[in-house]
Amino acid sequence: MKLANGTEVIVKPYREENAEEIVNLIIRNFREVNVKDYGEKATEELVATHDVNWFKGVAEYAHVYVFWNENKIVGVGSISSFWGSLTESILLTIFVLPEFHGQGIGGYIIDTLEGDELFLRAERIEIPASITAVEFYRKKGYDYKNGVKELDEEQLYRLEKFRKVN
Repeated sequence: MKLANGTEVIVKPYREENAEEIVNLIIRNFREVNVKDYGEKATEELVATHDVNWFKGVAEYAHVYVFWNENKIVGVGSISSFWGSLTESILLTIFVLPEFHGQGIGGYIIDTLEGDELFLRAERIEIPASITAVEFYRKKGYDYKNGVKELDEEQLYRLEKFRKVN
């Protein structure tokens, strides 16, 4: 995909040797972006639980896509079955390198995940959204789960999208 500024972004499957760079990208988002909505204490609690082993665990059950610009990872996104369901899926770990925000990579990540077999078989797709990202996901067609516009115990909004499956 070519961004508006001409930057080329390509998607590749996750490889375990990418885990550390991906985790660093996620932590930068927590510390540089999400901190504005959650504060430093909550941000550092997130950082403490989101390490390489955590991400490798996600990669064991989710389909993980890695987005590259030249030799740098600029985004990541994953999709998984929702608690083993064949008709529900969940989008997870959607992050873009902070200096690449607002250039269309997030939309490209969502479009890629929505082409995955776990999305295509699902009648309902859930996404746990940060305060920071909730409006982005709503623009992509996700709405508040059961109409509830409240943060859950993890301080996330639960969003969902329904689709007809043939």
